[in-house]
Amino acid sequence: MLFLAFHWLELFVKLHPVNGIGVNWGSQASHQLPPEVVVRMLRENGIKKVKLFDADYDTLRALGRTGIEVIVGIPNDMLSSLASTSTAADRWVSQNITHHLTNNNVSISDNQSPFTVNIYPFISLYTDPNFPVEYAFFDGNASPINDGGTSYLNMFDANHDTLVWTLQKNGFGNLPIIIGEIGWPTDGDRNANVQYAQRFNQGFMTHISGGRGTPMRPGPIDAYLFSLIDEEDKSIQPGNFERHWGVFTYDGQPKYLLNLGTSSSGSLIPARNVSYLERKWCIMKSNVQLENAQVAASVSYACGLADCTSLGYLTSCSGLDARENISYAFNSYYQQNNQLDEACRFDGLGTVTRADPTIGNCRFKVMITPCYGGAGKVSDIRQMNLGLLIGVTFFFLTRL
Repeated sequence: MLFLAFHWLELFVKLHPVNGIGVNWGSQASHQLPPEVVVRMLRENGIKKVKLFDADYDTLRALGRTGIEVIVGIPNDMLSSLASTSTAADRWVSQNITHHLTNNNVSISDNQSPFTVNIYPFISLYTDPNFPVEYAFFDGNASPINDGGTSYLNMFDANHDTLVWTLQKNGFGNLPIIIGEIGWPTDGDRNANVQYAQRFNQGFMTHISGGRGTPMRPGPIDAYLFSLIDEEDKSIQPGNFERHWGVFTYDGQPKYLLNLGTSSSGSLIPARNVSYLERKWCIMKSNVQLENAQVAASVSYACGLADCTSLGYLTSCSGLDARENISYAFNSYYQQNNQLDEACRFDGLGTVTRADPTIGNCRFKVMITPCYGGAGKVSDIRQMNLGLLIGVTFFFLTRL
């Protein structure tokens, strides 16, 4: 089964194209790394292209004069007004973009607008239990699928060329294609794990590194990994895995070895100078009985307002016992609420400890220091199956 995820079509003003892999940098997290920390991490990892989901002022300012190409997305709920008149679109650009163009010495040149497509083999595997697992990866172990005399050994090439064929059939055979999102989550589902994510993302990087393209569209592929950093405030309507797409954890630590081909290190470089809250955790009191009538309600409350997506079947924390599950839920809420004393009460069920309760691969996090400012949270535009999003791409020139 072939699966194409057209989450949006983007209209670009393309400025000075940059080679190499790009990343999607989302902002749906209760505690975000300071933009300057993330930008330094991008530069140290040799990442020169970023796609944003909102025009956050502090983020755009941090990207100024870095030489990083930026795509800024406009959320779906604004499209109606922007599409109704060019004046509304001009106003949005003026309010959100012009300041950064003016103050960061950006020169603009028009280019042919590309077609953006998101390709997610993981989603096909998640939604179809009969999907051939090997066909999602790039190892060449899948049984080839013949399409008009061309053999396809992986879903990416097949999906990409399905789009190429469709564009050709409709008279747009030369339209540039951008892979706006591609990636693999590391938690929240039995097939969302570090091993599969590393295998997929490294396989993809190797697959496109030679610039050979696909059977119907030879040449370099312009792509953006989804995503840069985990976002624990994302909607889990599509699945618990939605909060675990990042190649970096919430605090900017690499999840696995990944060679993007953009730096001399051959692996991901972590964020530096990350500030954390105190090393303390909230856990269930040892003298509280599991049969206590307040336990179930407290866990439900904690998970409803924090993140318990690592507690599911065959996830990173699926091996915890009942008491450890409860402690994980309590700590998630406690950390998300900046370790406030009242955030560990739970009607007398919780207590603060300075002994790290992390068990194996199940990490009980200590939250990073909150970073205030910026545009705040935005709606999850990725959960739309089909949407239209207008983008503006601009290039921040490095100060000479």
